[in-house]
Formats: sequence, C-alpha cells, structure tokens
Amino acid sequence: MIWGLLFNPYTEANAVTTTFNAYEQRVKHSPDGIGKFYIKREIARVMGHTGAGWLERPTRELEEQPSKVVSGLDLKPTNVVADIGAGTGYFSFLMAPLVSQGKVLAVDIQPEMLDIIDFFKQEKNISNVEPILATLSNPNLPFESVDLALMVDAYHEFENPKEVMEGIVRGLKPGGRVVLVEYRGENPFIMIKPLHKMTQKQVKKEMQAVGLTWRETKNFLPQQHLMIFEKRLYPTENQTTTPWQPQPEKQTQRRGLPIGNLTSQFLAYQYLGWYYGRDFIAAIPNYPAKLII
Repeated sequence: MIWGLLFNPYTEANAVTTTFNAYEQRVKHSPDGIGKFYIKREIARVMGHTGAGWLERPTRELEEQPSKVVSGLDLKPTNVVADIGAGTGYFSFLMAPLVSQGKVLAVDIQPEMLDIIDFFKQEKNISNVEPILATLSNPNLPFESVDLALMVDAYHEFENPKEVMEGIVRGLKPGGRVVLVEYRGENPFIMIKPLHKMTQKQVKKEMQAVGLTWRETKNFLPQQHLMIFEKRLYPTENQTTTPWQPQPEKQTQRRGLPIGNLTSQFLAYQYLGWYYGRDFIAAIPNYPAKLII
C-alpha cells in the first residue's frame, strides 16, 4: 500500500496553458503536485506549518545528517546566510553559532513558522537569527547583502521558482553562493514521492535559467545531493535574468501562534498523513479517528 502511495504515476494533459513563457499549467497532473510546470518539472505541493513537528523530529540527524550539511557549507564568522524556506528554523539555529559576527536570515512565507522561530530564539537565547516574511514570488532579501543562500528540501515546492530565485540572486553579493539540498531524483529506491525529489540535471537547468553557475555537487549525505552554485562576479551579455524593478507587494500580516499547542507527535503524524495518504495514519494503532484530516 505504502509503495503505491509513494510512487503514484500521473498522466500529462493534452491541454496546456503557458504563463509568461516560463510556466505551463496542466489540467491533468500528479495529485502530489499543483499542476504548474517549470522547465518540464511539476511543482510539488507545499508542506504546511502543521508539519512543524516533523521538521523537529529527534531522528532527523540520524536520517538526514543535517550537521554534515552545515559543516559542508564552509561558513565564515562574518557571513550573512539566508535560510530560504526556513520552516521552524532547524538549520538557521544550527548555522547561527558559526556566523557569530554575521547573521542568519530565516525566510519563510508562513507567519506561523516565523512565530515558531521567534519562540526558539528566546528559548535558545540566540540573537543573530532574523525572521523574514517572504511572499510566493519574493524572498524579500536586502540587495546584495547575502553571502550564501541555503535551501533544504524546499526549492521543489516553490510555487514561483523563477521569481523567487531571481530575488535570491538579487540578494546575493557578487560571488555569493546558492546551496540546494534535495533528495536524489536519479534514485528510484529512495522512498520519497517523485515530485519531492530532484535530479542534478534538472536543478542545473533551473539555476542556469537565473544566471547561476554550478560549482560542485557533494554526495556525502545518505539520500540527498548538496549542490553548490555561484553568482557571477560581473554580469555577462548572455545572463538570462530580467533586470529588476522595485514592485510594491502586499505583506501578509503575521499572527500569533499558541506554541504550547504544538505537539510534535501529532504534527508529525498529520504531516505523514498528508505526505503518504490518509490510510497511513489511519493504520497507526490507537490513533484517534477524529484527528485524521
């Protein structure tokens, strides 16, 4: 049953709608995606803030080895790092001690996630993590202020990847780096749904489309690629990014989140139910039927 849920085939539509020559909208698509395609890749559904417990699960270090990710970034004490799609700030707080004279910009589109980051800032007594509320098309980074932008299992869910990446490129200093950590799409035996994995080839295409240059891929993680790209020191004639003009954007109002109600096990099970299907959590012994969503 789980195998079928993880590897659910989908049918491409005959009818295709193209938006701004960058995206295709297809009527028939994977149930795990939003029907929007970028450079022939369907964009995956986003994980909501109810999955916060899953991001903070105790087994994450064993399963994904995030400490190795941070060690592989070669951070300097004065660096400014952007954690794009920061979620609960799991990686932000791992990086913060390594940039003691700099800071981490914890960027997310969900106000509830930023509330959790504020809570952990106080609990961990860490002052150099700065939450930033992004929009679906703009990470809201200060111009040429960032040394490194990190995205861990997040990029494949960006609804407007081209626009977000253009915003990240604007926010990078010349020579700044972009690091993507994604489950290996080349390996069919990694037990993650296809839309939540990416191949190196696909990532390189999408980063090249916004003017970034691939530098290296590190494969020391159990199931994920760590891919490093760089912003050119000087613009070139062939650069594909569109010159940026300031656009007024409506900011989402942040609202308080009752942190005391975050029960890690409940949130983790709800996320697994969203990820693998309702039948997954329904099969958990003693799990209350009324909580299955």
